[in-house]
Amino acid sequence: MLDLRPLLNLRSDRLSGLPLLVLYLTDGCNSRCLTCDIWRAPRRNMPLALALRLAEEASGLGVRHVLFSGGEAMQHPHWAEIAAAFRASGVKVGLLTNGILLKKQAAQVIETVDQLTLSLDAATPELYAHIRGVDALPLILEGMMAIAPQLPITTRTTVQRANFRHLSAIIQVAKAHGARKVSFLAVDTVNPEAFGVRPSESIQSPALSADDLPAFAAVLDALERDHATDFASGLIAESPQKLRRLHAFFAAAHGLAAFPAPPCNAPHLSIVVEADGKLRPCYFLPTGGSVADQPLADALNSAELRDLRRAYRTGERAECSRCVCPLHRGAKALLRDLL
Repeated sequence: MLDLRPLLNLRSDRLSGLPLLVLYLTDGCNSRCLTCDIWRAPRRNMPLALALRLAEEASGLGVRHVLFSGGEAMQHPHWAEIAAAFRASGVKVGLLTNGILLKKQAAQVIETVDQLTLSLDAATPELYAHIRGVDALPLILEGMMAIAPQLPITTRTTVQRANFRHLSAIIQVAKAHGARKVSFLAVDTVNPEAFGVRPSESIQSPALSADDLPAFAAVLDALERDHATDFASGLIAESPQKLRRLHAFFAAAHGLAAFPAPPCNAPHLSIVVEADGKLRPCYFLPTGGSVADQPLADALNSAELRDLRRAYRTGERAECSRCVCPLHRGAKALLRDLL
């Protein structure tokens, strides 16, 4: 029987079902990225009992996908056990990873994960070490080659001042090591919630400068020309037009344009559970409620979360107008996902 509860979500700030569940399995991370300060905070792992309880509750809420995030999810000592529990509940498992542990844990990944998304911010070891703070690119590429024959891999590149001239090379490296999709998003320049508590100078430093914008426009023109086959095949997840929104985003950050208004209804289709059980409507909005001491079905519709959903829906949350990673599913898209 078709579960139509996600469609009801679009008509109310109270969630009836939950298509996507995002778990921050750990705050620990083995990268030292320029664009994220999570690794500076004390490490917390989601209690195994909490994660397994969420797996048991998933089917009753209509959860179709769970995404393991963090921190570095693969540093949780029981991540594969948790993945297996969600699969046993009929939930597809996605893993968002920096890839450092891929080679070492390849067997567990292949056995328990349905979709792998790997952060790939450089095509050379030197640039990778500069951006990510660790010399790990060769190890990551070996891990990709171990996984790729049996599991679809999407790479995701955070476009920033250090790498925007290297996007073509990143595409080529990803393709050569088995990626089936390559995706790009802008480095976040404004949100203090999603990547650890960062001082303003830390947030701004990786962004493109106003002087970089003409060169970035030329890079995007060259991508459209030189990678026409990769756009047509779907290897590059975004269209050329959508990639140009990245240029508009950086221009807006310098007051040269209005921020692109991204369509998004992620808080009506998903929830983020932090390592300690606190809930967020999405990566970029504040916490409201917790599953540490109550079922997810009850915690989903706390007064705080309902207020946050209403506020983003009515345009009251400034974070949403500047979001680098929106998610939108209309009724037709949801029906396709449910079939």
